Amino acid sequence: MKKFVCPILLFLSFSIHAQVLTPAKPEATGFSPERLKRIDNMVQSLVQQEAIPGAVALIVRNGKIVFHQAYGFSDTETKKAMQKDNIFRIASQSKAITSLAVMMLWEEGKFLLDEPISKYIPEFKNPSVLKSFNAADSSFTTEPAGREITIRQLLTHTSGIDYPAIGSTEFKAIYAKAGVPSGIGNDTDVLADKMKILAKLPLKHKPGERWTYGLNTDVLGYLVEIWSGMPFDQFLKKRIFDPLGMNDTWFYLPKEKYNRLVPIYTGNDGKAKKVTGTVFDNVNIDYPKTEGKYFSGGAGLSSTVEDYAKFLQLFLNNGQYNGVRLLSRKTIELMLTSQLTLPDASPVGLGFGLETAANDFRSVVSLGTFSWAGAFNTHYWADPKEKIIGLIFTNMYDTPHWNIGEKFKVLTYQAVND
Repeated sequence: MKKFVCPILLFLSFSIHAQVLTPAKPEATGFSPERLKRIDNMVQSLVQQEAIPGAVALIVRNGKIVFHQAYGFSDTETKKAMQKDNIFRIASQSKAITSLAVMMLWEEGKFLLDEPISKYIPEFKNPSVLKSFNAADSSFTTEPAGREITIRQLLTHTSGIDYPAIGSTEFKAIYAKAGVPSGIGNDTDVLADKMKILAKLPLKHKPGERWTYGLNTDVLGYLVEIWSGMPFDQFLKKRIFDPLGMNDTWFYLPKEKYNRLVPIYTGNDGKAKKVTGTVFDNVNIDYPKTEGKYFSGGAGLSSTVEDYAKFLQLFLNNGQYNGVRLLSRKTIELMLTSQLTLPDASPVGLGFGLETAANDFRSVVSLGTFSWAGAFNTHYWADPKEKIIGLIFTNMYDTPHWNIGEKFKVLTYQAVND
């Protein structure tokens, strides 16, 4: 398979590797303070229009925080001002963190990337593919897939597993009937139980045949439990969050952090309104404030912009941050190398959430930049060439203002002044 290799940052000094994120003046890292004010204008305009309740934005360059601002309100009803350390549901931004956990265990020799997942979860043996579907009662027929799902296919979302709640019509119905959840707000379920049910359901297509955004990363979270012998939440805390100083990243928040969690708003008519009901597959939107036990590697985490910046800086530092090494430089290179040549797939690194820029002529970002977003309008990217990290988190579900992430990106790069 021909692969596109992204330019990984190989020239960072040990001092950058070892440092933690600290504030610096924008001009000290090649940014124009005056041009950065355009970000303020863009976000404040959306707040004034009541299009979004508020947002937090952060820019890092060369390991220095050069822009960190909070805008508007975390709660419009009480007029509670948004704070820089507010906690947001990051949904699919959880995926890249799970991918890091997987690759840490790969480095320990726990598995090989092209092994079948049935070696570790026997229920996935001899998968089938959907042949026909009856919408009247969600019944279906299947045919043998003829091949096994591999761990690499889970990491690149080419297994054929679809998504509950947001996937295709057929599979939303099939998963709902079987009780397989999306991973957001399913606090009373148990990951292992649901993944074993998923294993017996049909695939959308044969493994490796196409790219399909699906529940792959939740399966990977369960595999982390199997390989490590630890509950997934404990593995993340002990092996990733504590070493990196990500003290505000959790599946279910400690009670003393409840007051920092932002409410969720909707706004498909252009105006922000607080969500009072449920979302996705009829789940409780306040799931981070429960004592849940379902650890969704694909969607379950909540975090702050600064915590997530620490995670991204680990990749720009070739696997080291805060004086600890979680991965080798060679593993980082592998993870940031596009694994796919499928015609309907964008360049996907080895771990979803590490989507790499395949060219540098259609976007302002550099070749090799990786990025993703979360369902509640949270966005991030990291640019290894420019050594830039950008994050903007809002708290909006179902909104026409999703492009705030792309606008923030443009306004970040237009402020580069070196």
